[in-house]
Amino acid sequence: MTKTILVVGTFDTKADELGYLIDKIRNQGGNVLAMDVSVLGDPRVPVDVTKHEVAGAVGETIDGLIALGEEGEAFEKMSAGAALLTRKLHREGRFDGMIALGGTMGTDLALDCAQALPIGVPKYIVSTVAGSPLIAAERMAADVQFILWAGGLYGLNPLCKSSLSQAAGAVLGAARAAEPPQFDRPVIGMTSLGSSCLKYMKRLHPELTARGYDVAVFHTTGMGGMAFERLAAEGAFACVMDFSLQELVNMLHGSLVSAGADRLTGAGRSGTPQLVAPGAMDILDLAGWQEIPARFSDRPFHEHNRLIKSVGFNAEERRALAREMAERLARATGPTHFLLPLQGIEEWDRPGEAAHDPEGLSAFVSEVSHTLEGRVSHEALDCHINDEAFCTAALAQFDRWVSDGLVPRGKAAS
Repeated sequence: MTKTILVVGTFDTKADELGYLIDKIRNQGGNVLAMDVSVLGDPRVPVDVTKHEVAGAVGETIDGLIALGEEGEAFEKMSAGAALLTRKLHREGRFDGMIALGGTMGTDLALDCAQALPIGVPKYIVSTVAGSPLIAAERMAADVQFILWAGGLYGLNPLCKSSLSQAAGAVLGAARAAEPPQFDRPVIGMTSLGSSCLKYMKRLHPELTARGYDVAVFHTTGMGGMAFERLAAEGAFACVMDFSLQELVNMLHGSLVSAGADRLTGAGRSGTPQLVAPGAMDILDLAGWQEIPARFSDRPFHEHNRLIKSVGFNAEERRALAREMAERLARATGPTHFLLPLQGIEEWDRPGEAAHDPEGLSAFVSEVSHTLEGRVSHEALDCHINDEAFCTAALAQFDRWVSDGLVPRGKAAS
């Protein structure tokens, strides 16, 4: 059970804090591989990967970085070097988990290192800006863990030690307990906005499991879509059922609840077969604490809980969203089939509910049909997205792809 943890940080300015973290890991029986990403100063404790090696990984020297005269530019190059070495060292089997600490500079670099590692490798960032809106969704590795570094900007103190000791236990414990994903059966990547707004996963999951597939369902509230897109772009899925596109409309309208600008492109780039539907594209999700933009003040409103709330789009906005969606789907390099439920695209747009807007839905349906014609395979379904008929149609197309050899056949559970 002896595990090695890669510890990343600026060993010139945070030697005491990093030393404390390293001691805590070693006192619990773990080994440490220390990487120094300093630029100006020299480490006061021994390190395994020097700052010169980090700079050299991207063809730079420390003296050359100092000569730039710009701290941000120099550290960006160090981030690139650290990420390359992190990936290399892990491929060589040199460590089992990663932890990094810092303020904004250190966190910026740590995000790149975390993204260099595959899912299943424990990756922790102890940061003074953990949970901050400064950290965009697209910068985050799919399974990165953050720990807020309370009182940790400069120097050791009881609060700082509390955070660091927990972090040491977390990363070492995770490395000991980690079960990297074993893809023994083909994986279907599916998106959904919870289980009350969109309900199809409750029917589709058991059907796909019975067909011999594992099903990974991603919650489209920003982080979920980001992880989904990254994996889809890497070709991790045998097929995707991307039925909740709400993050795309959030991104286009400036909401914080966004998975980044690449939403609805990952499967297309990798050539992964994708079944797509416009789940929840009629509403803009906002953080619960955000003020509703003035232009939406007269729209239908739904407060889901204290974390998230939604407002509706008008007919013209829906047409524009349909066009953007069509443009992204038309660029796909693999099989793409679009399912268009004519009776509604999320639970709150049913008759009597807050987002019920037949005129807006009609405008969206018309624009989708027009913009997809001749570009993307699609079919209109006389049902609601949460009806059983929608799932039946999705499975029928999926089964055709399996029969045609476009999607690998499932395997019985071992």
